Amino acid sequence: MSEPILSARDVVVKFSLRGQVLTAIREASLDLYEGESLAIVGESGCGKTVFTKTFIGMLDANGWVDSGSIMFEGKDLARFKTEREWLSIRGKKIATVFQDPMTALNPLRTIGMQIQEVLELHKGMSGVEAREHTVEILDQVGIRDPEVRYSHYPHEFSGGMRQRVVIAIAIACDPLILICDEPTTALDVTIQAQILELIRSLQRRLGLTLIYITHDLGVVANVADRVAVMYAGDIIEYGTAEEIFYNPQHPYTWALLSSLPQLGIKGKPLYSIKGTPPNLFSEIRGDAFAPRNPRALKIDFVERPPYFQVSPTHFARTWLLDPRAPKVEPPETIRAMQARYARRAV
Repeated sequence: MSEPILSARDVVVKFSLRGQVLTAIREASLDLYEGESLAIVGESGCGKTVFTKTFIGMLDANGWVDSGSIMFEGKDLARFKTEREWLSIRGKKIATVFQDPMTALNPLRTIGMQIQEVLELHKGMSGVEAREHTVEILDQVGIRDPEVRYSHYPHEFSGGMRQRVVIAIAIACDPLILICDEPTTALDVTIQAQILELIRSLQRRLGLTLIYITHDLGVVANVADRVAVMYAGDIIEYGTAEEIFYNPQHPYTWALLSSLPQLGIKGKPLYSIKGTPPNLFSEIRGDAFAPRNPRALKIDFVERPPYFQVSPTHFARTWLLDPRAPKVEPPETIRAMQARYARRAV
């Protein structure tokens, strides 16, 4: 593959909370390639949003990048300290579509002015030029009558239209990377499909590189070229979407896929992952998923597994891939899915 457009290596993020230190991201590594769509998936609270916030300098005031590197255009973003440094990246080179458009938009300002201020800040536009370009962007994201809508306020838009406005703000400065943080969570299925198609069309038209943050594997199947599975602040498996869906290797990925209602087996209870994620205030020994994994090996409770290579594009952090490990079959749901895929491939 070509050189990555962004490369994160062994990133550790910590937060100070009530006199204690919480390690939210534990030596997470990730490569992002130009023009691709990468989905980061996992349960709520696994660190997906926190990890990508380090790419744009938007960690909360009590959080910091403790170690590791985030290389982008020859600069280590993990070393950035000032707002002036981040203004050269945030919005201009790497932009974000936030999860809840109602909290992302200022209810006291017109949507036109909220897009226009981005152009004024990062592109030096002003007056008629900035207004005309704002109207063009509104048209790009599918807002009807953009000249009229320019002067409307967020409460005058539906949820789907507000999400289009947030996307308009994110693409206003022609960023290289667009981070979509749960962009369809608050939308119904029909509008969700429209927003995903809008993002895909913008990617083709503007040459964007996309990061999707989601726990909805249905969305992942529709949009992702590659998938990174995250658990307890670490990327525990990554590969192409086909590899993750049809040849998963980590027990947590098995559990996530087994929990999909559409993969349930008729007459059998729907699978659910037992237990709860680990306490990130405490040091985690071994594989973080081991206490919830019915197929855990003894070493899973003692030593953290390294990445094992499954294919040139597929890696998983599980001791089950060690040549010395006993043969452990994936759950019935996963085996049935693999069988269907094998028959389809013939």
